[in-house]
This record gives sequence, C-alpha cells and structure tokens, in this order.
Amino acid sequence: MSDAALDGTPSESGDPTPGGPKRRAKPKRRHTVGKVLLATLVVLAIATGLSVVYLYRHLNGNLEVLDPTDQLSNRPSKLVEGPKGPLNILVMGSDSRDGAGNNIDGLTGGGERSDTTMLLHLSADRERAYGVSIPRDLLVDRPECTSEDGDPIPGGSQVMWNEAFALGGPACTIQQFEQLTDIRLDHFVVVDFEGFRGMVDAIGGVEMCIPEDIDDPSHGIHIPAGTRKLKGATALNYVRERYVVGDGSDVGRMKRQQAFIASMAHQVVTAGTLARPDRLIRFLDSATKSLTVDPGLKNLVKIAGLGGQVKGIGLDNIQFITIPIMTAPSDPNRLAWKQPEADQVWDRLRQDQPLTKRLSSGVISAGNIPGKTEEPAPSATPSATPSETPSETPSEAPTPTQTPSQTPSTSTPSTTPEDEQALANAGLCV
Repeated sequence: MSDAALDGTPSESGDPTPGGPKRRAKPKRRHTVGKVLLATLVVLAIATGLSVVYLYRHLNGNLEVLDPTDQLSNRPSKLVEGPKGPLNILVMGSDSRDGAGNNIDGLTGGGERSDTTMLLHLSADRERAYGVSIPRDLLVDRPECTSEDGDPIPGGSQVMWNEAFALGGPACTIQQFEQLTDIRLDHFVVVDFEGFRGMVDAIGGVEMCIPEDIDDPSHGIHIPAGTRKLKGATALNYVRERYVVGDGSDVGRMKRQQAFIASMAHQVVTAGTLARPDRLIRFLDSATKSLTVDPGLKNLVKIAGLGGQVKGIGLDNIQFITIPIMTAPSDPNRLAWKQPEADQVWDRLRQDQPLTKRLSSGVISAGNIPGKTEEPAPSATPSATPSETPSETPSEAPTPTQTPSQTPSTSTPSTTPEDEQALANAGLCV
C-alpha cells in the first residue's frame, strides 16, 4: 500500500461516492464505476426487497479497515509512477480459529497465523496479472517491526516467513515483504476461513479435478477422486489439506491453492456466475465481512474501482506462480530463496516487466486449469440448479474423470516433465 492508499486516497483514482461530486483526473472512469455499482445495488434491492441504502451500508459495515501506516518504516520507492501505474496488493490468509465459522477443526485460540501469502501484481497497462505465492516455511531474516501499540518487535535471523504475521499481524508481514523484495505495496487484504468458504458457496462451488481419493482420517477429511464442484467445508479442507495429498509438502499445497483460485476466477468470468442477484449478494456479503483491508479499499466503491481495472485482463494473462525456492541448506524441512531467480522475479515485477518463460515455469493460469477440459459450458449450465449433485458424486461421468490427466495440452500451458511432476506433487490432474 502506498501512503495515499493508506490514508484513504486510492492509489490512482479519487474517492467516488454514489451521487457525490467527482474531482480531479479521469472523471469518466470514476463516474462509470459509481454508476455501475449504484445500478448493481438497485438491481439487488429490487430482487431482494432490500433498500439500496441498507445494502450499501450493510456491506460497507462488514469491512474491517486497518491502517498500518505508522507501523511501517524505510519503505521502498515505486519505480514506475504515473496516473495509472502498476498495482501491488499483498493478500494474506488468516488461520485464526476465533470468530464465527472459523473454528473448522475444533481448535481455538493460539493467536493468529498466516499460512498463505500472495502478491497480486497488476501491470500498468492492465493487460497482465500475476499472483506470486510465498511459502510459509521459507526461511528469511525478518526485519524489526512495530506493534499496533507502537512497541518495537525485534527481528529474527533465519526464521519462517509466517512468523511475522503471528508476532505483528499484517503490518509486520508488510514490513517484511517490502524490506526483503524492495517492492512498494499499494494495498493489502486479509481474508479468513469463513469468508473464503462463503465466497465459494455463493458462486455454487468451484470445479476441480482430483486424481485420487483424499483420505485423512486424522482430520476427518475424505474427498473421492473425480472432477467435481467443491463447496463449503469440503472446499476449505481441499485447499488446506497437506499430509495425504501429492507429496505432502507445503509447496504442493500452495500450487493446489493457486489452481483453486484460478478455477474460481475462471468460473466467475466465463459462467456469468454472479449474474444471479441472490448469488451476488451472498458473495458480496461473505467477501466483505471476512476481509480486513487498508483505507484505500475501505468501501464498495473503492473495491469496485479496483475490480473494474482487472476485468479486462484475459484469463490466460491471469497467472499464478510460486517464487523460486529450494531446500534450505540449514534445514531439510525448510525452504530458501533460489537465487538469482527469486531476485529476478521481484526485480521484473518492481519494474513492471513481464516475467520470462524461465522465471514463470510451472505457471497456472485462469484460462488453463489443471485437469479442466476446453469445454466449460456443461459444468456452467447445471450450476444454477443441480450444483449440489456433482459435489455428492465422484464425477459426472465415472470413466472420463481420468481423461483430463492424460491430455495435459488443454489443461495447462506447462508441458515439460518437470512441470507435470510438480502438478502431480500437488495432487493435481496433469
């Protein structure tokens, strides 16, 4: 997040308010966003019998806004400036068990950690979007940071990445990210378990290809093999499961999470999933009440403005990768940056340059989901009514479920044996 965003000013546009005056540059853009949001709220109000004012206030009231500006120091400069520059958004998944719906495994307390950290980079021309995952087991030299009370939190040498979140929440993770990558963040988002599950359910589930049964009796998880739509606790278990899927590594789980997010984006865009008012309002309600955001994303208008900037990016250009890593020399159970590749990824993103094929090996795009055929229409059509059925059966057709794994050319842009092995290690169809 930039200082402008943190103090409530969007990083590249003003603060449009429905019906309010528009100021400064690009009034048409802000006008359009405001009109579209207002029109959407009117439609939702008519369809659900709720008032526009109630919907707007209710959804805005769901958001938790956190301003960590005073906790950040020695922030890097943005190399690419301009009225419409690149955007860098740090997404953190909170595994707190406290709060409604978050106690998914019978555990409570124990603080709050983040098992998921992903940088979302939107290019200045809004033609590319990268999601770069950072493993929680990555060993780093964590810089000193500041607590919400203003007290210093000492740094640490060769500690796990997610320790920063456990000790100092989003602010310390932001400080760590900026100091170690030299990339200036514009915004941040923290999402919790319940919000993730609610968003998945609101769109009728997310289709995934599961190459073999997932059986984890220790955690009460059983998901049969097949191509199916995952919803509710099953979807959450799928993205969190680690020990009995693929090679059981955190890196494999991370790649599976990337594929799930890519499939979710694919479904929303291609199937018009949110065209139904009832699903849209459930999606917005689940999303807003599960998010902690910076002041630059403090209301629906600001979030809609951000969404309006990414909607024109083609699915093939929404790509997810894992930052280059290797086994840590000091600990075979931990990870380290793979150099110079990791620094090269951060450098190219800092300069808003496309990643080379070498640096984006093993990429998963929203246009090519592992195990997904090129004909998504059949899965989109029944989602409006019998979406419950596929989730209860191993697949819509028992025998073809193995077909996607035999034809990788239509399921993912990666064709090398190494990339296919990485998908298999993640428990994904290849």
